[in-house]
Amino acid sequence: MDEYCIIFVHKSKELSMKKMLLFVAVFLGAATASAQPTASASAQPKTKSAYVADSMYSTILGETRHFAVYLPAGFGTDSDREYPVLYLLHGGAGTWTDWNNLGHVKAIADQLMKAGDSRDMVIVMPDAGTTMMTYFNGPGWNYEDHFFEELIPAVEARYKIKSRKEARAVAGLSMGGQGSVMYACHRPHVFAVVYAMSAYLYPSPISMYNTDDPVHKEIRKRVADNNAVRYIENVTAEQAAALKDIVWLIDCGDDDFTYRSNVEFSLAMKEKGIPLQVRIYDGAHSWAYWRAALRRALPFISANVQGW
Repeated sequence: MDEYCIIFVHKSKELSMKKMLLFVAVFLGAATASAQPTASASAQPKTKSAYVADSMYSTILGETRHFAVYLPAGFGTDSDREYPVLYLLHGGAGTWTDWNNLGHVKAIADQLMKAGDSRDMVIVMPDAGTTMMTYFNGPGWNYEDHFFEELIPAVEARYKIKSRKEARAVAGLSMGGQGSVMYACHRPHVFAVVYAMSAYLYPSPISMYNTDDPVHKEIRKRVADNNAVRYIENVTAEQAAALKDIVWLIDCGDDDFTYRSNVEFSLAMKEKGIPLQVRIYDGAHSWAYWRAALRRALPFISANVQGW
């Protein structure tokens, strides 16, 4: 297989498949809508999968932070078994509930794991919103420190998750795609796989930002300070060598406003000799696209992390 793999899907073929995948995701999401178990239930043996609403107090952020956890079927039935983990990040203006409410993560994961298309894994969905909508550090809001110093240790202690690089993956959409990419760039020793969907890799005009709002200005500044294309263009040989120890995949729609930045990032990675794969499908910046992307992501991640 070539080091750099780029896949384009013809629009007429992909459109019908996308409609079919969207129908399945919506149908399964409606069929599995039910009361969410509490975090305290996570310690009990389960024969069915579960979507857990959990929280923790962050000393770094000075507030309670919520997050969701997907537990595969059979979780807790083997007291000695530990699972690989996917940290799944939401997009701008989103919350920790988006991946289930809009992305149908439980229904999609259930179907793929039951069919054997994806191996069992724990999926953690944090919240980077409320006070400041960003995954990065800055004045008064050091979310990146919270993520690595508080969230990861907490969930890996509460749930049976393998605490090593080879068993961890990170993925996300839009703002979460940038978070996924830059988290791996900043700490290449933490994750084995990065799967970025429609990643918002540097600032571009979008309606959610009010240019007169000081909070929005700060968010855009942090996005700019973590420009993923510029970061890769300026990595040292030592930094590039560390990034080669990660499996990278960029997944973006050809009608997405982030398309240019995702292509630029892929080219910058190639210039530095850092292997990555690129998937370009018909689609825009939408939940229809991200549900389909999640169906691609889980099998890919399960094939590239270890610890089964």
